[in-house]
Amino acid sequence: MRIWIVNHYADPPDGLATRSYDIARRLVQSGHPTTIFVSNFSHYRFAPMRKGPPGRLWWAEDIEGVRLLWLRTTPYRRNNWRRVMNMASFSVLALVAGLTERPRPDVVIGVSVHPMAAIVAYYVARLRRARFFFEETDLWPQTLIDMGRLRPDSLSARLMRGIERFLYRRAERIIEFMPFTGEYVESLGVSRDKVLWIPHGVELERYKELTPYTGAVNGTFRVMFLGGFVASNSVDTMLDAAAVLKDRGRMDIRFLLVGSGTERESLIREAKTRGLTNVEFPPPVPKREIARMMNQADAFIYGLKDLPLYRFGVVLNKLTDYLAAGRPIIFFGKSPYDPVRDVGAGYSVPPGKPEAIADAVERLTALPPEARLEMGRNGRRYLEEHHNIPGLAQRLLAAIERQPA
Repeated sequence: MRIWIVNHYADPPDGLATRSYDIARRLVQSGHPTTIFVSNFSHYRFAPMRKGPPGRLWWAEDIEGVRLLWLRTTPYRRNNWRRVMNMASFSVLALVAGLTERPRPDVVIGVSVHPMAAIVAYYVARLRRARFFFEETDLWPQTLIDMGRLRPDSLSARLMRGIERFLYRRAERIIEFMPFTGEYVESLGVSRDKVLWIPHGVELERYKELTPYTGAVNGTFRVMFLGGFVASNSVDTMLDAAAVLKDRGRMDIRFLLVGSGTERESLIREAKTRGLTNVEFPPPVPKREIARMMNQADAFIYGLKDLPLYRFGVVLNKLTDYLAAGRPIIFFGKSPYDPVRDVGAGYSVPPGKPEAIADAVERLTALPPEARLEMGRNGRRYLEEHHNIPGLAQRLLAAIERQPA
């Protein structure tokens, strides 16, 4: 079967958000030609990922058998009207390219984060007589409502809810990142049997450069965050925890906050204003170089705000990289899905409590090396069993190869 994936924010291997590419590569290896419709302007770098031939609105690039169709979209620097124009330009070009590219697809997968990409994918699938799958990376508008950015009774919320329900009803399968979203889907009048849980995963071959972890600490204990500088990742709470440790005189503990995103510059300014000399902000690295960066960590940290949304589980994202590294993890959040707690991969603490995070870091530093090493091994074993890309791709492929009734 010929598979198309419409994902505005997908990245090639030299980028950051490689999930769609990683799964597509496995689909190609299974004999299914796969094309990804993607913006040439990177949301993670605020710069073109590919510049392309002059005058071309879209062009193709083959990477290990995966065909990336780059769509030339408008630039932006922050969440304002320019980003809306970027979304609109992607949607228009994806529709035009989707209706003209040959040969036609058998399956079209529309990926949110913004719903227009998935809407376009649905209409391309319908007009090209293909099956439609909807991959929902975040629950919209519920995420914005729970974060306090959108009133539940607002026109925007009702419109987005209508689009979400429209996509749920028309999709053959609904691919979700969170494990317990069946209840949410059912609340919108759609059977939970449509839901297919395919969480974030990793290609373990990318971690060959990882230095074997021994649990030993060589001087400074380095706690690393590796991810997006966005509100949902609660990086500001990490700064608060760093401040607590500084006040306790623990200058032997340093935080390395690595990544990009709309809040990066403001967080750097905040750390400087607060005199947090125990915090560093290394530049972001592409997926293919991630192991080299993770070698610098003695432990990793990942957190969430205390939101009702997480009763459906968490979108692991960078947590899977942490598990692959085989090092202990500090997770702060409240979710029924918590592999750090469940398999003993580190310490889980409540969300929004910098003192508890600081306590967890100090407990880690006080452990013998063998105890930290065992935490890392627990996480790595769990990852290999449940979040390995080949297994996740097979889960999707099984759904695609199962013809609809």
